[in-house]
Amino acid sequence: MINGVWMGLILIGIVVSFLNGNVQGVTDAAINSSKSAVEISIGLVGVMSLWLGIMAVAKEAGLVDAMGRGLRPLLKKLFPEIPENHPAMGSIVANIAANFFGLGNAATPLGIKAMQELQDLNPNKDEASNSMVTFLAINTSSVTLISSSVIAYRTAANSANPAEIIAPTIIATIVSTTVAIVACKLLEKSKSFRRESEKTVEEIV
Repeated sequence: MINGVWMGLILIGIVVSFLNGNVQGVTDAAINSSKSAVEISIGLVGVMSLWLGIMAVAKEAGLVDAMGRGLRPLLKKLFPEIPENHPAMGSIVANIAANFFGLGNAATPLGIKAMQELQDLNPNKDEASNSMVTFLAINTSSVTLISSSVIAYRTAANSANPAEIIAPTIIATIVSTTVAIVACKLLEKSKSFRRESEKTVEEIV
């Protein structure tokens, strides 16, 4: 699907360039953009290595565990299906911690691991559990306090103040995460979206 979209955009660009008589401009833009992409990617290596290293140190120092203990009361309310001290909770905490600092690349494998552990707890393997849906909603809402990836992109692009997006990011993440959680909890209680295993006999009939 995505490949088809990109192919369509490329073909439209080529056709428009022929119609406008600006084929050379499109060719130059493609070459310059490829060069910029490589330069930005190389520039990101240092910044991403720094933040990934900080996350590794924080984990070894017990800061991630401390964050987990601080978030545990809230997470127990959000994920009541997860038993006490289950590994899934630790994976969720690690994923949220990585997302807090905008480390999408580091957060992805942690999120996949958390989903696998939630699936192990899921009594109906063909249907996502409420905890799985809630976790996905939180991840989709992009819980981020310091968007290190975006700051790295802006730094590589020679932004005058790459960190100025921190305050807007915090405001945006509070709003998006709140909306995601509220919507998720409301929908899971509605008859239309309630899991089959949780429906009463009267609802099924």
